Amino acid sequence: MRILDNISSLYIDFDAFFANVEKQLNPDTWHYPVGVTPFPSEHSSLIAQCYVAKAYGLHRGMKVSEAKVICPDLRVITARHNVYVEIHHKIIAAIEKHISVKKVWSVDEMECDFGARDDESCLSLTRKIKAQIAEDIGPHITPSIGLSSCNLLAKIAAEMKKPNGFEVLHPRDLPGKLLEVPLRDIPGIATNMELRLNRAGIQTMEDFWNISAKQARAIWRSVEGERIWWMIHGYPVEKIPPKRSMFGHSRQLSGEWTTPKRAEDCLRLLTAQAARRMRKEGFLATKLNISLRTLDENRISKEVRFSPARDDYTLLRKMRMAFWACLDMAQSDRLRFARPGTLRVRQVHITLHGLTTKGAFTDNLFSKTEDRKKQDNLSRLSDVIDQTNQKYQSNILTIGPQEQPPGDYAGGKIAFGRIPDAMAYAKRVQLNGKDKRRPKAS
Repeated sequence: MRILDNISSLYIDFDAFFANVEKQLNPDTWHYPVGVTPFPSEHSSLIAQCYVAKAYGLHRGMKVSEAKVICPDLRVITARHNVYVEIHHKIIAAIEKHISVKKVWSVDEMECDFGARDDESCLSLTRKIKAQIAEDIGPHITPSIGLSSCNLLAKIAAEMKKPNGFEVLHPRDLPGKLLEVPLRDIPGIATNMELRLNRAGIQTMEDFWNISAKQARAIWRSVEGERIWWMIHGYPVEKIPPKRSMFGHSRQLSGEWTTPKRAEDCLRLLTAQAARRMRKEGFLATKLNISLRTLDENRISKEVRFSPARDDYTLLRKMRMAFWACLDMAQSDRLRFARPGTLRVRQVHITLHGLTTKGAFTDNLFSKTEDRKKQDNLSRLSDVIDQTNQKYQSNILTIGPQEQPPGDYAGGKIAFGRIPDAMAYAKRVQLNGKDKRRPKAS
């Protein structure tokens, strides 16, 4: 392999994205530190904070009550995931006025592949992208941009001069400025991997640079270590996308929603959201796992297995079975709750896994014909529900009631590698004069 002698990858990483979007859309916060929380409560925790807030020492996971003691001027805003997705699409449109986006890594990170360009045209393009985003969306939503010969080095470069930064790691200059980067700032090196590297005598980026590709593979105990080593050295090595293994959602609960009844209501909504996503990608599930975390910090989980299914009716029934099994375990002497009825649930999590596709399995030889027909009918019913809701961009049809917990966006939380579609934020509409909820204007 020959190291490319030109820059071919441009990586854009937006600074404090959630918080800066809120600052842009709320002019009264422009001169204040801003923090974003998943739901409105003093007991909630920060999921994002602007750089002014970071300067006070505020960080992700810090309790709102603690943050306000440290930073009395903090403006706390409840997350609006639908708004962040909308801004994300506007950002893509702004960038593509100048260059095509090759891959969207997350709601605030994307990569552009522009082939061989000279240094001056790279600098000019970067300035144009920054100016276009400021003009089309606003000056408070700032990107940090990195350039290099592969996406990993370009991503590292984008992180080097945040916020609103710009850096080039040219392959002809390697290792150069790369040696200043801590090991933990390399994507793919988290706490456990850093400890493993340290045990192998690798403490710095220079140490890592000087080992061989085979040594990196041995430390990782997989080809991933070798792939990272080659990319650190400037080679554009593509990663094979991982196979989909599960669909899941989780939710923090507060107030009246910590009761078992309300926790089950939330799980109904999360299960339906996960099932819809699973059907959209053409999968069926054979396993369902429910996990609960109580206010006493006890964790309880239950897995149920079943014949391949994709419809809401079956999956909701299996969810309820697993949920009540969790409650039975929670009320047992093993967890020592003070008295019956005092159980409160802080967090719920649903996972659909054991995935398969329609052509990848054969029906059980001992299953009854009427059972197979019933399952097929339930699948078709769920397809009709999905198509109808998609057509009207609202949850007009559901299997049983679905109610959003405080803060909304149950099942629509943005995660790295997943940008929810519009249906994740769909609300109920007014039908036949009944009191149904209509989508909020963003």
